[in-house]
Amino acid sequence: MANQQAGSILQFAPFQSAVDEGFWHRLSSLKLNKLGIDDSPIPITGFYAPCTHSQVSNHLTLLMESLPSDSDEESSVTATSHGNRNRCSVPGTLYNTNTLESFRAIDRESLLKEEAKKIWEDIHSGKAIDDSAVLSRFVLISFADLKKWNFHYSVAFPALVLNPPATLVDLRPASQWFSSQEAEAVRAACNEWRNSSATADEPFFLVSIDSNSNSTIRHLKDWEAFQNDCQKLLFGFYDPCHLQNNPGWPLRNFLALIFSRWNLKSVHFFCYRENRGFADMGLSLVGEALITVPQGRAAEIGDHQCVPNAVGWELNKQRKVYRCISLAKSMDPTRLAISAADLNLKLMRWRQLPSLNLNILSSIKCLLLGAGTLGCQVARMLMAWGVRKITLLDNGKVAMSNPLRQSLYTMEDCLNGGEFKATAAVKSLQRIFPAVEAEGVVMAIPMPGHPEASREEGSVLDDCRRFHDLILSHDVIFLLTDTRESRWLPTLLCANNNKITITAALGFDSFLVMRHGPGPFRPNHDVKAVPVNALSADMGNLGLNNTDGRQRLGCYFCNDVVAPTDSTANRTLDQQCTVTRPGIAPIASALAVELLVSVLHHPHGIYAEADFANSSSSGSSEQPLGILPHQIRGSLSQFSQMTLVGYSSNSCTACCSTVVSEYQKRGTEFLLQAINHPTYLEDLTGLTELKRSANSFNLDWDNETDGDDDADDDFVEI
Repeated sequence: MANQQAGSILQFAPFQSAVDEGFWHRLSSLKLNKLGIDDSPIPITGFYAPCTHSQVSNHLTLLMESLPSDSDEESSVTATSHGNRNRCSVPGTLYNTNTLESFRAIDRESLLKEEAKKIWEDIHSGKAIDDSAVLSRFVLISFADLKKWNFHYSVAFPALVLNPPATLVDLRPASQWFSSQEAEAVRAACNEWRNSSATADEPFFLVSIDSNSNSTIRHLKDWEAFQNDCQKLLFGFYDPCHLQNNPGWPLRNFLALIFSRWNLKSVHFFCYRENRGFADMGLSLVGEALITVPQGRAAEIGDHQCVPNAVGWELNKQRKVYRCISLAKSMDPTRLAISAADLNLKLMRWRQLPSLNLNILSSIKCLLLGAGTLGCQVARMLMAWGVRKITLLDNGKVAMSNPLRQSLYTMEDCLNGGEFKATAAVKSLQRIFPAVEAEGVVMAIPMPGHPEASREEGSVLDDCRRFHDLILSHDVIFLLTDTRESRWLPTLLCANNNKITITAALGFDSFLVMRHGPGPFRPNHDVKAVPVNALSADMGNLGLNNTDGRQRLGCYFCNDVVAPTDSTANRTLDQQCTVTRPGIAPIASALAVELLVSVLHHPHGIYAEADFANSSSSGSSEQPLGILPHQIRGSLSQFSQMTLVGYSSNSCTACCSTVVSEYQKRGTEFLLQAINHPTYLEDLTGLTELKRSANSFNLDWDNETDGDDDADDDFVEI
């Protein structure tokens, strides 16, 4: 006995409760459908079993079936649970109040004494002998806030207090108290008792050992006949506690019964515990307790009107009586939808993709520029990957021709002139998945080659500033618009701020999906913190290389030799509309999202080098999602797909150091000049001079062929 010495006060390990969510679900249904404002006490049933582990105690558990059904039929708890060795039924009472104030106003001490009085009366009436489970009677008080799905509650296990307290004489493992033959006999008798459906859930019993070391277990009502037929007599009970130095809480009322009914002063008790469903004499305890009565108080023991004091309110980890559980998350349909939506992603982590980072996917903010055929598909693919924060930007309205190809719209969105796509798309996403944090922005992207009248310049500048703020507030930008020039401003702003940028563009039967390389500035370059006149000092930080010296990957405009201009003027209807094979958009959209997920899971992120398919030098074997290409070009006419790489150009009209630095110096003034003067970007980047040089460069071609092997010498490399 490490903690309790012989002659010390006998101390008991407190009982603990465990209330299953199903209990609160049933109580909610009962309250709504049957009880209403009726706050009358409700009989309930708790369940517990002997300790089955040397390190963990068992709890009194409240389950859905602990409560009566909300139908008019009587609860069948007692009938269905009788004989279950893993669930000993214990009677209890529920006091469910109608308000939180009523719950807090309950006189807990008076209520505890009232419930203890019931136990005391059961002892004196003999009911506790016939049905020993009443010795572990409990009480639950609660308030069910069905508006917020919060449940406030407290649990008490009333225990009669002996005065003076019982004194511990001895306490040790049963294997040390019994002889080896006795221990084996007791073990066999306990297993037989537990395996019988008639006695398996009887929590209090008598254990006898005769002179031949034979053991028998009987009901408490057999005590009178039992005491004369045995050499050793122990009072056994199912002990939920695992501690080696303390018996469990049920022994408290058991000692009160033994003393008041049979007037025993010395009691040998047996704390029955199990291991893997069988009696364990090493885990079980045997002890001896002495009970004394002061002179002049002997008459009180036999008087059922003199109820002893009681203790028993369960404390939480903060040593408080009150407890609260919230079922809002589990009962809200949105939370259920999230759990269902995340199931496939979580299953990926079991085997195929253990390194999948769901936190990154759920927290990243994506801005989709364009809510048309590509935008609708990309939004849905993002949600499938667990992305929850999506913003769609578009200034168009849903037309009658849209719903068949643009999956977020229906015919209702086309009526009365059509709803704005950005608004309709958000509503559709929220219907599909209520937990998505979607936002729609109705605005046009300022574009070079689309000059604005002087009276409109203020509005254009406001749009530029607003668009800049949108780019800054998002982590990933998808370029999904249907014109080349509408991609220029977001490409510039993303290069300036080193944003992950994914472009998807469609032809009739071909597509391009690519990730933009990082901008020319180093990652931690803070433009806002640098005065305009100090930017020249940072020109050394501008260039075509990443921070480790590798050449930057290019953007959508890096291979162009002309600036973006108005691509919609003087075009026929089929040239103005995005005429593509219907299967192109879903393919390109899916690849765009898959490309993003690969970037997010690559250790270098936006600075990752380009991998190639079927290349031994790629890092596909090292990355769980495979290769990370720069560009993916596909053709439906050939049913083919290939990965390419294009490096940044020092004459790019969107991401080169010259353009980015000019934007940082002049801001919106630079943007307005680029919008209103189509040739400005070509002049700035040197493309005008390059084209002039190319036009003036004449070659003298030798059309004669002599079939010599050194004919390659006539080719000119430019």
